[in-house]
Amino acid sequence: MIDFYALGLYLRNWLLIIACFFRTRLMSNFAKDMEILALRSQLSITQQQILNGKISKPRFTPAFRQLWRLLSTLLPDWQSALFLVKPETVIGWHRKSFKFFWKLKSRKPGRPKISPATIALIKRIHRENLLLSPEKIHEQLVNLGISDTPAPNTIAKYIPKSPKTPNGKQILSWKTFLHNHRNNIWAMDFFVVPTLYFKMLYVLVIISHDRRKIEHFAVTSNPSSAWVAQEIREATPYGATPEYLIHDNDTIFTSSYFNQFLNNTNIKSKKTGYHCPWQNGICERVIGTLRRELLYHIIPFNQRHLESLLSGYINKYYNPARTHQGIECQIPVPSIEWPVSSAADTVLVSEPILGGLYHNYKKLAA
Repeated sequence: MIDFYALGLYLRNWLLIIACFFRTRLMSNFAKDMEILALRSQLSITQQQILNGKISKPRFTPAFRQLWRLLSTLLPDWQSALFLVKPETVIGWHRKSFKFFWKLKSRKPGRPKISPATIALIKRIHRENLLLSPEKIHEQLVNLGISDTPAPNTIAKYIPKSPKTPNGKQILSWKTFLHNHRNNIWAMDFFVVPTLYFKMLYVLVIISHDRRKIEHFAVTSNPSSAWVAQEIREATPYGATPEYLIHDNDTIFTSSYFNQFLNNTNIKSKKTGYHCPWQNGICERVIGTLRRELLYHIIPFNQRHLESLLSGYINKYYNPARTHQGIECQIPVPSIEWPVSSAADTVLVSEPILGGLYHNYKKLAA
């Protein structure tokens, strides 16, 4: 049911914003300065009243949230103009808008829904016959003369699954493999990043196990087996290939074309088990690091912007400056060993990275 009242308020707010924009474009610079002065004087009074608790913080309309989502990309110093909310709140609005956008876009007809009576019958047969597979339940219903019998794949959705946990021997054997061959293992995986305009970009990350170094990354909107194979060629110049490559069961990684490519390059494919992300834990961890330390703070504008952000973070901070507990608090790319000195005698020079989000430090000679 469409709420026409809320829709009308939403359109009214956007019309007011557009009218203010065109009105501002027609004003002279002096008139703009005077209006800014007048608005800031009223804002200071409102700010003081909110801080003193005399008036409550206003509730924000969807138009206001989307406007600030747009200003966060177009306005250079948009954080300093915020008063009522924090910058993290604006970024949170973008994530919620992204989820809502794809929720609307993903509404497709699909298969027809089955009736609650059929679902109850499926659950009853499964409850009374725990060893029956979805195919056997389907055959039972057909033999009983039920006309609207769903397919076995549909029946499987309503049967509770009991995932098999790996036993101690399986965990020990995999950990032993990772430990014994860590110097010759690379791992790779995809993760998805939404842009400002809700376009989905796929980021491929390839990391080495021995030094936790990100060997290569790439961004695309249409991943394929041929594209991944080309990225691996770029990550392994002059034939410097790893012995093993760990990846999940994505169809891009398990295709015949990609497996043939790995065989031609003498790389042994090591697929993880289904629903076993712990087997590719180092790659999963670095993806979480990229999200927490970079992508949760900056919304990429487009593919070129995302590539620039990842390049600055990985090549200027993650690989040459960030320490890792997995390699005894060292950095992936070894740097020069600085002479030992006390804090009082140490002079540091900082290099800002990504506009000051992080810094790389160098020690000056005393």
